[in-house]
Amino acid sequence: MSTSSATRTNRSATQLVAMAVAAVFLLVGILGFIPGVTTHYDELSFAGHHSMAMLLGLFMVSILHNIVHLLFGVVGFVLARTHRGARGFLIGGGIVYLVLWIYGLVIDQMSAANFVPVNTADNWLHFGLGVGMIALGLITGRLPAPKATRG
Repeated sequence: MSTSSATRTNRSATQLVAMAVAAVFLLVGILGFIPGVTTHYDELSFAGHHSMAMLLGLFMVSILHNIVHLLFGVVGFVLARTHRGARGFLIGGGIVYLVLWIYGLVIDQMSAANFVPVNTADNWLHFGLGVGMIALGLITGRLPAPKATRG
């Protein structure tokens, strides 16, 4: 048995949820670069509504879109290092996705304004992500963060 006085921190439910969400974003970002999982992969462009590549045959993706998912996942893991950061990632990220949902609803999907690109399936996924992330941040954020324990 060690008599080390090193401090060990348990992760809060909020941190675990934020890490799971971040992992999903990383996975989606990676899958967007895999032919077969992404249909019409030969039509994948850097950005813009001309990218006809479709993740799972449903969601429009571009190189930029995939990179955003990857970066969002990395940011989620970094922020999930603390209870407060994890809560901020979930609620703040949820707000970002609700703004993206509104953006996707108001732009002409065939215009240059659709630089991400998004389609109707993306829009409703962004709505679900926004609401879900905010709800997870609020619900788990109310739970107390665990105290550091000596171990």
